[in-house]
Amino acid sequence: MDGTRIRAMFAVIDAQDWAALPGFFHPEVVYERPGFPPLHGLDRVMRFYHEERKITRSVHHIEATAVEDGRAACWGRVECELPDGSETTVGFADVYTFEGDRIHLRRTHFFVPSV
Repeated sequence: MDGTRIRAMFAVIDAQDWAALPGFFHPEVVYERPGFPPLHGLDRVMRFYHEERKITRSVHHIEATAVEDGRAACWGRVECELPDGSETTVGFADVYTFEGDRIHLRRTHFFVPSV
């Protein structure tokens, strides 16, 4: 596993290539994302992308990745178009655990005011 695979996943998300996206995730993936209870399992994660994601278009800019012993992190910013047509840019960081070359846990953090 290296940062290339993480960058490839974001390219697939930005292209909205939902047929290719499952290839990045373990069948028993858990995706933790602010505003949602943990998403358990590949079917649930794909339902999120097909039906619930509040971003209609995205361009991820990855600043860096770090990978070590089946774990990884990446951070950067994402330019987003929202359902009402407005646009925003948000900083984010993801942490991952892998089984083989597939993501078993993904945890996303957004840099927005909260406290």
